Amino acid sequence: MKLNQTELAERLNVSKQTVSNWENNNILPSIDTLIKVANFFSVSIDYLLGMENKRNDILDTSALTEDEIQDIQKVIDHIRKNR
Repeated sequence: MKLNQTELAERLNVSKQTVSNWENNNILPSIDTLIKVANFFSVSIDYLLGMENKRNDILDTSALTEDEIQDIQKVIDHIRKNR
């Protein structure tokens, strides 16, 4: 999923500056925000923190290419958008 800082900030209900600060390692998100980010991207908090390589414990994508994973993510995004 490709989002700019403004779009991600809107979806997580934070400011664009907050997202920028996360990306630049100026501040760290709260635990509550980490949970929101992990749920939004359907990944574990361990994945966000770089402690595991799997994107999702529910769906094993280890045998898929990055393009295949992105295609699946597009389908998931489409389903979420049309709920």
